[in-house]
Amino acid sequence: MIADRAALLLLRLSRLGANPLVRAVPALLIAGMALLALHFLSRHVHWAEVRADLATAPLSSLALAVLAMLVSFAALSLYDVLAVNSLAPGRVPWRIAALAGASGYAISNLLGASWLTGTAVRYRIYAATGLDLRLVVGVIATSWSAFWMAALLILGGLMVFHPEGLSGVLPIGAGAETGAGLALLCGLAVAFGWLARGPRQLRLSGEAYALPGPCLAAALMAVAVLDISGAALTLYVLLPADAVPNITVYFAVFVGAVTLGILSHSPGGLGVFEATIIAGLGAGGRSDVLAALLLYRLVYSLLPFLLAALGLGLVWVIQQRRSVMKAASWAYAVANPAVPMIAAGAALLSGLILLLSGNLPSDPARVGALRGVLPLAFVELSHLAASIAGLLLVVVARGLNRRLARAWGAAMVLLCVGLVASLARGLEWKEALSLALSMLVLGLFRGAFYRLRGDSAFRLNAAWMVSVLGLLATAFWVGLFAYKHVEYRDALWWDFAWDGDASRFLRASLAVAVVGMAVAFNSVVMPRARRQPSGPVPQAVIDLLACCPDAEPQIALSGDKAFLLAPDNRAFLAYADTGRTFVTKGDPVGEPEAARQLIWTLREMADKAGRRCAFYGVTARNLPTYLDLGLTILKIGEVARVDLTGFTLEGSAKRDFRQAVAKARREGYVFEILRKADVPAAFAALKAVSDAWLAAKNGSEKGFSLGACTPDYLAWFDHAVLRQVASGRIVAFANLMQGAGNAELSIDLMRYDPAGPKFAMDALFGEMMLWARAEGFGWFSLGAAPLSGLENRRHASVWNRIGGFVYDHGGKFYHFEGLRSFKQKFDPVWTPEYLACPGGLVVPQVLYEVNALVSGGLRDWLK
Repeated sequence: MIADRAALLLLRLSRLGANPLVRAVPALLIAGMALLALHFLSRHVHWAEVRADLATAPLSSLALAVLAMLVSFAALSLYDVLAVNSLAPGRVPWRIAALAGASGYAISNLLGASWLTGTAVRYRIYAATGLDLRLVVGVIATSWSAFWMAALLILGGLMVFHPEGLSGVLPIGAGAETGAGLALLCGLAVAFGWLARGPRQLRLSGEAYALPGPCLAAALMAVAVLDISGAALTLYVLLPADAVPNITVYFAVFVGAVTLGILSHSPGGLGVFEATIIAGLGAGGRSDVLAALLLYRLVYSLLPFLLAALGLGLVWVIQQRRSVMKAASWAYAVANPAVPMIAAGAALLSGLILLLSGNLPSDPARVGALRGVLPLAFVELSHLAASIAGLLLVVVARGLNRRLARAWGAAMVLLCVGLVASLARGLEWKEALSLALSMLVLGLFRGAFYRLRGDSAFRLNAAWMVSVLGLLATAFWVGLFAYKHVEYRDALWWDFAWDGDASRFLRASLAVAVVGMAVAFNSVVMPRARRQPSGPVPQAVIDLLACCPDAEPQIALSGDKAFLLAPDNRAFLAYADTGRTFVTKGDPVGEPEAARQLIWTLREMADKAGRRCAFYGVTARNLPTYLDLGLTILKIGEVARVDLTGFTLEGSAKRDFRQAVAKARREGYVFEILRKADVPAAFAALKAVSDAWLAAKNGSEKGFSLGACTPDYLAWFDHAVLRQVASGRIVAFANLMQGAGNAELSIDLMRYDPAGPKFAMDALFGEMMLWARAEGFGWFSLGAAPLSGLENRRHASVWNRIGGFVYDHGGKFYHFEGLRSFKQKFDPVWTPEYLACPGGLVVPQVLYEVNALVSGGLRDWLK
């Protein structure tokens, strides 16, 4: 009945290693150094030169780049087709696997690895088709391994058959380059030979994954060669011929740029990829190389994303109209999980367009056309509004990814503001058209944003704040690059003129910075959504508890829980809302089928509210249902129940209780049952005992899985009390939870006056057990022993090994072994209890939230 405090402390500390702020430091360093390098390498380039190079780009090069991009994405779709067919043959149609791979990479190429990655898209798609997490991880790992094997094959081949590649620009000999290439190819050959000798497995976190055989590995590597070649050729055909020293150097630089872009967590590797390419090719100061990189972004990042968004949007519309077309069924399996990421990408892309457009010079002819129509002040305000709307669109992208209805509404308003402002600040019709297309995409997906509750649409977590910071820094650098020929002076801030683009850039950057700081302050300082206060206990809950043979569910009367009732009142479920998770206490109570439906109903409620769902302290009764929900089942301890048939206090193990009962009777103490009707009159005496006990323990009242000494809670129960006959003073008490038909008796609060006799607690406990037997109760529940029964063995799960370690060595935090030994004296029947919740890093988060419900959080527990 108590949260495992020591395990929670350990898990809480373990989260520091996964803290997004800690992980963000390397990413920020990479992005910062890349932007500085990009600024240095392009210091002699002017924006006008880049625009001229863009305008004169050969159409043949653009056509070849689009063709290479299509080849790359065709190969990307085949990654998943081959991997799924290997790991889960026949379980996923090849069309779904192909679309999952292509759409996932289209999203990640635009948004980057740290935001809405293609890995997340593919996981959601495959999970919707019935693949479990283990298989999804295997598919993704197989694809990544194929990518790197192909990269090594291409690089090794180029070094062998083009030996003057790296040696032509690096201080190494041609022989050394050839030797290094042969070593790479030999390593691949050894790997293939190892795979050919029989079925191979890879073990990760205790799970075994079948490695592909040599034929499948060769097919995957061939596909990966097409992918990498297509991606690299997309940029290669756009670059000027004299910018590439040789193909070997170019490929090595390209793979390095992709890798650093992923590590930077910048959206799409923006800025980092470009800086690496320019530095690696020695193309600093060349406007035509910058123009080629911009075109590469349009062809390889933007175009596939737009195609994926429009395609999935059409599928969504078909499904929403309840089409009976068979083609819609498999395509919808891809579209539905990807909808929030597509919508978030559309908002982020629109925000980026507004930010970059606001930091670049306007077309003088278009601005001049506004002179006779709009006042200058309106144009200035429109420029500020567009930039701020761009920032907020980037921010609400996270809310769209979480399916928040308010984020959808905010995005539509911001897109409308940005569209109007784009036209008002310089007749930017192309920009306005792109915003209108984004509004169309979001409009198509309206039904996907159903969560009415949850965090604010403008709240960011640490990972998103890092990414937004990187994006804003890149946009600001673009402005500095465009206006570096303008000499800075204080008067620029107050220069309001039709041709004052540099001044508008400075003012817009300041406004964006202020608004960004306000968003960050709101995200860090402002409190998150808290659990809803619970109301009075419904009569239907009271009636169901009166019919329940188990005593433990009566903790639902503690007054700090909300209730979910079946429509016909045949079952109920008690839960608390932590602001992030709906956490239940125990299994549903009532008829089995109605109880099972309540579990699904709570899961649906949590999804609509943008919450997780966790079931704490449950038995094996509903484990199949929890597994059907896709939850992870963790054993968190065991409950001790004593069979009262023929129970006595005889035997050496119960000697302390037997002697305490006898001594209490000799010294004038009597055991009584205080009926619930008499509790209000005796509450002051009970409260005095409780306060003295809490003061001696330096503790405070608990909640959720434990009751508190309040008049409303204690009035629900009869109480066992130990009273001094001479003075009538109560020296110990315990509230009695009684199951229907005397099936089970349990206790919650059990407190004594430290100033009273030392034997009071043992005497009260022994008397209760004897009284329960005499009253005909079948079982006496001694409550839970946290972490009891967890196997700390080599092949056990990670959770079991952590829990077992804490149980064995956590005596300084909590008396785990002592508690179990105390209960073992009564020779009980041990029944496991579980936590059902999402897996991975969510587990320690949920455990900490349960600890906060019970003990008020880590700070109160340490106190």
